[in-house]
Amino acid sequence: MASPTDCLYTDSHEWFRKDGDVVTVGITQFATNELTDITYVEMKPAGTSISSGDALGEVESVKTTSDVYSAFSGEIVEVNDAAANDPSLLNQDPYGAGWLVKLKFNGDGNSDLLDPTAYDSKYPLD
Repeated sequence: MASPTDCLYTDSHEWFRKDGDVVTVGITQFATNELTDITYVEMKPAGTSISSGDALGEVESVKTTSDVYSAFSGEIVEVNDAAANDPSLLNQDPYGAGWLVKLKFNGDGNSDLLDPTAYDSKYPLD
């Protein structure tokens, strides 16, 4: 399964989907496969200012706890409460119902983002 073509990716396995000045953030299928069963999700609340490289929150699985980082600066405008209430959404649909936060982008971002082809070649799904 190829990664969605409408997203950009980081080496720490976050995906970013831009729509105007709003960026939706989640973790990739590769990340959910590595983490296995995700059991807990906690993101910073709406209204929190974020700089590129800051942690947005964390996801916990039966294996480990991992921070989720932003590649963009801005303000969290929405948190996916459904994912917090049912963390298995990240395993079931990481690019859809399992999104984590929406960030109002302020123009500052990471220039090291990977396009889907580069991400998939670097982190292939087995």
